[in-house]
Amino acid sequence: MAKIYSNASQKKNLNLMPKDETISFLLNYSKALSVIDYNKLKFEALLN
Repeated sequence: MAKIYSNASQKKNLNLMPKDETISFLLNYSKALSVIDYNKLKFEALLN
C-alpha cells in the first residue's frame, strides 16, 4: 500500500498559482495571529 501512495505523488508535478487575494488573506491572518506560550500550554488569539 505504501508503494501506491509514493508512486502517485511522484508522478504529479502541479504548478499552482494562487490568486493575489489568497496571498493577501494569508499574510494578514498571520500578522493578526498571536501565539502565547504559558508553561506547557499554547494559546492562540486572533487580534482583529
